Amino acid sequence: MTTSEDKTPARGQAVVRAEAGEHPLLEIVDIRHGMFGPSGTGDTSGYGGLVTTVVLPGPSERPYGGWFDEVVDVLAEVMDEDGPGFAQAVEYVVVDRGELTLHVAAEHLVTVCQALRDDPDLRFELSLGVSGVHYPADEHRELHAVYHLVSVTHGRQLRLEVAVDDADRHIPSTTSVYPTNDWHERETFDFFGIVFDGHPGLSRIHMPDDWAGHPQRKDYPLNGIPVEFKGATVPPPDERRAYR
Repeated sequence: MTTSEDKTPARGQAVVRAEAGEHPLLEIVDIRHGMFGPSGTGDTSGYGGLVTTVVLPGPSERPYGGWFDEVVDVLAEVMDEDGPGFAQAVEYVVVDRGELTLHVAAEHLVTVCQALRDDPDLRFELSLGVSGVHYPADEHRELHAVYHLVSVTHGRQLRLEVAVDDADRHIPSTTSVYPTNDWHERETFDFFGIVFDGHPGLSRIHMPDDWAGHPQRKDYPLNGIPVEFKGATVPPPDERRAYR
């Protein structure tokens, strides 16, 4: 008899997405067990046996559809004429679930942002912020910074994504192009440990300055402090009952 564990794909394999109109290849970057990433910590969720496959969409092929091709073509023209070249600046393009994501090389991030903001055919003049993502098993690309850009002029939205090695967590700051990213880069630094070079005042924004570690990383220990409420004490998560 075949069990569900026998059907679990291996890390590094590609799986096929059945939905029509989407890029079919997804790279498996991790097989996660339990509700929480860190091992050896308390699990009060009741989902200790949960097995989750972590997959990332691979590069898409042309035509991307809609206005996506136009934006990529204009950006490629600008990068080839006045920048390092599109092939050097943009690692690959992903169209997934009707959204456009440009995976950008860290060293060319500011140049790409400048082009997206200033070119009249692009005009992505608004950044909605910076988010961090941690994929511990994505070797040499463990930390990702994600930027959501909006063109108010053309009514469009796209995503930039930059991946860096956990051993070299440096990404150029985009505050010179999008000043509102000041606070968002501080938050991503605080929670994930990504260092934004050139930021005007990179420091923690939520946690105390002397706090050890970065709480939203998958390898951050699941612990805490006791909480007293109406005479009762709630222990830290890693000291609570673990369900099997």
